[in-house]
Amino acid sequence: MNSSWIMPVAIALVAALGVAFIGGTITDLGPWYEGLAKPDWTPARPVFPIAWTLIFTLAAVAGVTAWRAAPNARSADTVIGLFALNGFLNIGWSLIFFRMQRPDWAFVELAALWLSILVLIIYCGRLSRLAGLLLVPYIVWVTVAGALNWQVVQLNAPFG
Repeated sequence: MNSSWIMPVAIALVAALGVAFIGGTITDLGPWYEGLAKPDWTPARPVFPIAWTLIFTLAAVAGVTAWRAAPNARSADTVIGLFALNGFLNIGWSLIFFRMQRPDWAFVELAALWLSILVLIIYCGRLSRLAGLLLVPYIVWVTVAGALNWQVVQLNAPFG
């Protein structure tokens, strides 16, 4: 790896680990979550950390790839801004769902998260086809999470 990759990779790694760490500390799988009715197709608990580790790794690689492919500083800054917004929305969902215990509000927030991933795929994909493709598992997983979130709302409402 040449030295021009070291700083972007380090920043992407720290950002991905930061979002994962904050999201993980907010996620409370205690009595409230365990008491929720969930659909039969809910993935087994070990699937979540495996999926998120893969997704954050792919997203970090996508971010660096798109950033490096950016034709100018403005495009590179846009990549960083879009990933920052996405990280904020990702953490926000965990905060609303688990800490506020509001799956209904979390579902609305998840729509914004999903749209931010779509924008990332489109924007990064224009800079690098590979970067866009690396983000596809993220939108697929969040789509599944959205369906699961919706089912939790349907099975347990009202909240608050």
